[in-house]
Amino acid sequence: MEFIEMLGRQLLKVVTEGGPTPEELAKVGLKEDSIVRINRQGDIEIRRKDRWDLIGGLIGDFETRVKRETGLDWA
Repeated sequence: MEFIEMLGRQLLKVVTEGGPTPEELAKVGLKEDSIVRINRQGDIEIRRKDRWDLIGGLIGDFETRVKRETGLDWA
């Protein structure tokens, strides 16, 4: 599976209406310096000490927003 990794602060810039709110993401442990990854389906996973946890999903034209914010492509 391919992902784009980013920091929590970058993720907060690309979430939109209908997706998880910043408050919901904070409740599951997202911080500005958290490491997160998005897959092509829009699933958001956060890096924990020993695993990745699914914490939500992006909707809409998230691919364009994610690539623009990170400058990265799927890897």
